[in-house]
Amino acid sequence: MADQQGPTNEAWRAEQDSLGQVMVPAEHYWGAQTERARQQFRLGDDPVPLPLIHAIATIKRAAVAANTSLGLVDPERCSWITAAAAEVEGGQLDEEFPLSSWQSGSGTQTNMNVNEVIANRACELAGQPRGSKACVHPNDHVNRSQSTNDVFPSAIHLAAERQQRLRLLPALQQLVKALEQKAALWHEVVKIGRTHLQDAVPLTIGQEVGGWAAQLNAAGDRITDGFRELRCIPLGGTAVGTGLGAPKTFADEACRLLSTWEGVSWSCDGNRFALMGSHDALVQQMTRLRLLAGALHKIVNDIRLLACGPRAGLGELQLPANEPGSSIMPGKVNPTQCEAVAMATAQIFGLDQAVAIGGSGGHLQMNVYKPLLGLNLLRSGELLADSCRSLEEHLVAGLEVNHSKVEHFRDQSLMLVTALAPVIGYDRAAKIALHAHREGISLKQAALSLDTISAEAFDQAVDSSRMARPHD
Repeated sequence: MADQQGPTNEAWRAEQDSLGQVMVPAEHYWGAQTERARQQFRLGDDPVPLPLIHAIATIKRAAVAANTSLGLVDPERCSWITAAAAEVEGGQLDEEFPLSSWQSGSGTQTNMNVNEVIANRACELAGQPRGSKACVHPNDHVNRSQSTNDVFPSAIHLAAERQQRLRLLPALQQLVKALEQKAALWHEVVKIGRTHLQDAVPLTIGQEVGGWAAQLNAAGDRITDGFRELRCIPLGGTAVGTGLGAPKTFADEACRLLSTWEGVSWSCDGNRFALMGSHDALVQQMTRLRLLAGALHKIVNDIRLLACGPRAGLGELQLPANEPGSSIMPGKVNPTQCEAVAMATAQIFGLDQAVAIGGSGGHLQMNVYKPLLGLNLLRSGELLADSCRSLEEHLVAGLEVNHSKVEHFRDQSLMLVTALAPVIGYDRAAKIALHAHREGISLKQAALSLDTISAEAFDQAVDSSRMARPHD
């Protein structure tokens, strides 16, 4: 179509959709439906995540290959569409996707955005002008055998699985490895435990930090377990799940290609009415992300509590001094990495709630919260991956033990009296602890002053190292 001058004196071209003519910025590849959506859905500042756009492009590439193998698209058109889709998938046309996530609950505007960009770029590759639809049509060719209703959720599955497998889990594994290394380094350092934020029996710092690593490992395993459901997609269901408009073998061929390209097995053999009317796999995977967020939230709160001070608090852990902590108090070091991750994980708790609400929002044959589900899943995965990386690099790597503080709290704790209970009985041991606390004296002094046990027997029973590892 011929370029024209638009209302702001920039170059525009006229494009046509089923509702009529629309003026589109000539420099861009998007078409009439994208431009309508760009004007009509100006809500917030939450663009459709680019990983989701890239995943849709992957599906378009698989779809045109499947359609070509079935004789529905000729090889020449296939080559143009494949090349254009590959450019979108590779991020070369990221500026062509301007739409807000707050659009139709099906994601139709974004599916058409991708269709139009691929079609117009394919036309250009074929030597035809953008917007001509002369050799590649966004609906007839790029969207062949598909509907937004099966493509968009399939792309959420693909984008989320990619992000979690390729980015989140490696970052999490690095954090776990860093914690395990610290646990091994501190496996002999005995400290006092705390329950209800009160003194408890001893353990080693290695055991404490190893517990954090194990908790994160378990969270990673849960995420991995969720991939089985994520890798089953509704592609081929088209509008309502029946597959009207798609050949019977189309989805199988597309999934075969996805499996080859991604290096993991994708399938379309689930019940499409369940997969399109609801998105329980996405809701469940978001819950798994929330569990990881909860683990990180607990761990960073433990660290900032154990590091509080350094002189007026526990101060058992020493934080790396990454940056000045105060604009007014010189020399202050704050647990800023802990605070940043705590805020990020709190945000994920809220995103999980939105996903739970969205997942329950199916009406008859379609859930109409798809863009919200995709946005929040991908945003959560990104926050978690960044949080794990940042904690590993800027907190755990430089974390140290203040041995003098650890020894002080351990050796003066009243709860070492627990080791006396099997020897002299619970009630007599309790009297020793209460007397020591009331008089401000040590446990040994209290035990001897009450004449409940000999000094030699006390020393034999009250051994913090043996208490921390009673079965060694």
